[in-house]
Amino acid sequence: MTRRFSHLIAGLAAASGLAALAPAAPLSAADAPAAGGPTSADLLKDADTPGDVLSYGLGPWQQRFSPLDQINATNVAKMVPAFASSLGGEKQRGQEAQPLVYDGVIYVTGSYSRLFAFDARTGEKKWQYDARLPDGIMPCCDVVNRGAAIHGDKVIFATLDAHLVALNRKTGKVIWNKKTADYQAGYSATAAPLIVGDKVITGNSGGEFGIVGAVQARNVDTGELIWERPVIEGHMGTLNGQPNGMTGKRGASWQGDLWKTGGGATWLGGTYDPGTNLVYFGTGNPSPWNSHLRPGDNLYTSSTLAIDADTGVIRWHYQTTPHDGWDFDGVNEFIPFDATIKGKAMKLGAKADRNGYFYVLDRGTGKFVSASRFVMQTTWADGINAKTGRPNYIEAGRPGAPEGAGKGKPVFSSPSFLGGKNWMPMAYSKDTELFYVPSNDWGMDIWNEPIAYKKGAAYLGAGFTIKPIAEDHIGALRAMDPKTGKIVWEYKNPAPLWGGVLTTHGNLVFTGTPEGYLKAFDAKTGQELWKFQTGSGVVGSPVTWEQDGEQYVAVMSGWGGAVPLWGGEVAKTFKEISQGGMLWVFKLPK
Repeated sequence: MTRRFSHLIAGLAAASGLAALAPAAPLSAADAPAAGGPTSADLLKDADTPGDVLSYGLGPWQQRFSPLDQINATNVAKMVPAFASSLGGEKQRGQEAQPLVYDGVIYVTGSYSRLFAFDARTGEKKWQYDARLPDGIMPCCDVVNRGAAIHGDKVIFATLDAHLVALNRKTGKVIWNKKTADYQAGYSATAAPLIVGDKVITGNSGGEFGIVGAVQARNVDTGELIWERPVIEGHMGTLNGQPNGMTGKRGASWQGDLWKTGGGATWLGGTYDPGTNLVYFGTGNPSPWNSHLRPGDNLYTSSTLAIDADTGVIRWHYQTTPHDGWDFDGVNEFIPFDATIKGKAMKLGAKADRNGYFYVLDRGTGKFVSASRFVMQTTWADGINAKTGRPNYIEAGRPGAPEGAGKGKPVFSSPSFLGGKNWMPMAYSKDTELFYVPSNDWGMDIWNEPIAYKKGAAYLGAGFTIKPIAEDHIGALRAMDPKTGKIVWEYKNPAPLWGGVLTTHGNLVFTGTPEGYLKAFDAKTGQELWKFQTGSGVVGSPVTWEQDGEQYVAVMSGWGGAVPLWGGEVAKTFKEISQGGMLWVFKLPK
């Protein structure tokens, strides 16, 4: 298994480096355009300004809800393409990005750490930036990028060699380029940055290589580091170059020196609540996967962390899978929302975790409110304890310890390690007060193997085979009521769902499928109202905006991500899906 992992990484790396185009030369002070564009205040209002899309998730809470209703449940069946723009080249792989739209330009990232600017009226390419990736990058789960951030005259994105790059949004020229971690140690970066005030806040990737997950805040104008918060117990945080307190307490939930290579990658980025000034980041799996090598809860892996946006201090944490033994990363987005439950107005946050449970917490304190299963089965636990918020583990569901130099006893586990919900972001409608969760029903045979840490090498200590568990579907788009934990409706899809969700005031929910369709559903009933074949699997996140008096919808098309790389027999079922790299834009006909 580990050899297969290393071979896969080597193949991705070889395909990435030498063919990359040289980036444009950095701007000099003399020819740099005057600053101007979206401010931090504009970003905070993004959810309420439908004339643009300024941030990942449509606002700091990232609810992915638009107040637009020109396209609605009664007329969406008439929606047609306005234009399509190709990313070109041979770098087709997974296109998981969410577009940004500002001042008549669509900004979208592509596979292999590329960023494009397209005219939002014609689709004409205005400029393209290609990061020059070195040989030996080690992305675990395809050479994807999930999106950029925009602020002033800059558009900012992360690269597979663990850099953060700021480009001039009008010319594509480099303003600053900062190394965030060592790619040779297994670090990479794929998430869309989060901008809070004068800071751009990012996480890291590489949990399968024994890295240490961390969150960084940098000056949005210069890229200089302001604070850094490692998420594994025992590591020291920094603020303005000075020590700023240890994360947790060394030795509290890790034995020996295992905290030094503990994993916990913050690879999906974060959300922000202006009311509490907290950024919420999920943390990934502990390293190695073999849980018998690291007794204890292994804090703060497989958790949600609430971090003070100004200082990088952890204000609270909630661990969804203590002592994770199934690769149930807790990185899934934590989305703030307000609700009245049993007559009490509450400020909450929700998270559909990879482990198959939908959690509701108090977003100010992290106090557990509820957890409900949103997938067909969870063989590793039979529920979440309402008093403690901890899982009720089924001990027979944990893969056995290795026996000498051989593998341990295999077990069947559901969900699979790819999760009840993986990276693909859910949406929340202020109209229906429902969350729309792109989920998957599948399982795996999993076993543990001996493993030792080596810098830059795969650090799993486990093997697996993914299997379907239902005859009629793997993917399922589910409408969840966060007040009751009930599934209100579901749409079942043959292939795994791997793209984000958008919902609108027009009583619509949009998401894509690997079979190539962008689909629209009635937000209240789940009835399919419209679909369009894009020519390749849709694993990006749709957006909508208003321009020249018309509402537009856009999504990236291009099959890839973790499923074709790690899906085993499940992936073979859908091996005929064509790769691609297209930005599709739709509207109603005049």
